Amino acid sequence: MNTAMRLGKKSLLAAALGLLALAAQPAMAEERAKDLFGAKKLPAATAAQSIGFYSKGCFAGGVAIPMDGPTWEVMRPSRNRRWGHPAMIAVIEKLSRDAAADGWPGLLIGDISQPRGGPMMTGHASHQIGLDADIWLTPMPSRPLSTAQRESMSATLMVDEKTHLVKDALWTPQHTALLKRAASYPQVERILVNPGIKKKLCDTVKGDRAWLRKVRPFWGHDYHFHMRIGCQPGSPNCKAQETTPDDDGCGKPLAWWFTQEPWRPNKNPDAPKARDVMTMANLPSECRAVLDAPGPASAEAATYHGGAVPVAVVASEPEAPAQPVSTVSGAGDLPSAANAFAATPRMGAPVPRPRPPAN
Repeated sequence: MNTAMRLGKKSLLAAALGLLALAAQPAMAEERAKDLFGAKKLPAATAAQSIGFYSKGCFAGGVAIPMDGPTWEVMRPSRNRRWGHPAMIAVIEKLSRDAAADGWPGLLIGDISQPRGGPMMTGHASHQIGLDADIWLTPMPSRPLSTAQRESMSATLMVDEKTHLVKDALWTPQHTALLKRAASYPQVERILVNPGIKKKLCDTVKGDRAWLRKVRPFWGHDYHFHMRIGCQPGSPNCKAQETTPDDDGCGKPLAWWFTQEPWRPNKNPDAPKARDVMTMANLPSECRAVLDAPGPASAEAATYHGGAVPVAVVASEPEAPAQPVSTVSGAGDLPSAANAFAATPRMGAPVPRPRPPAN
């Protein structure tokens, strides 16, 4: 074979490899969904709608719970995860008022969702469609917390990491009453707690135990409980979760959590988590429109203040000032008013604790 032919074949091979590289480039360059949704600071200013499943979806028309209320405070504000479907925010505020009437000093509210949901940069697999919320098991202090305290204050760990049992010195009847109150709402379908907390309830709750079926054991959740409501009207593309069993959940399924099996080390701890590899192609197609939708004029324009659900006003220009909030009539028995949104500086936020290691 002469030199020209060899050079010609090399050129053809190089050209073919170049074409293959170009063909593969879009897939390789596709951004992760968590980066796209994590970059959104404000919700999609459209009708409220949850799309997809709790761990694979997004939501539009989200509203924020105010940083402070008469019976709650938002924790870790720099995460900007105080957003949810209006029904979720309404349930949280109602719980805060009802729990206060029951004797709980007030709620410390953890993560709800990002402004448009979707996979988060850190932490949760769920919380993607605006229907999940974390509530600390630490009562609200008598004095208002500063921004720095909200970012750095540690929650109280209620469970012994070795025995997986509740620390009896910390558990009170008010903790039980708080969980019972949350489970009493028909919108609430599931409450996730540490297995030790579930066992404590199973061992101590007398009389009405029907509400215990909603309280489900899961890894972590030793300093907070996870409250989840069901798909809401106006969300045809929301995928419901399985219903909980009719029994109190205190039998064999709970006993499994106190064997070695649940606590064995992860066989592949370095495997990427779903949120780390999800692209927009992995989410419902409607989430692209949610991502691209215009946002409100400001966070304040989409902050819930009671009486009705705010309809966010779209900003006509990037620097448009906040506009008055219009409302939807007929919102029903929604929470009472609370204080206005207050801006917070960007600060580092602790990552939620991982699944406990084996003993």
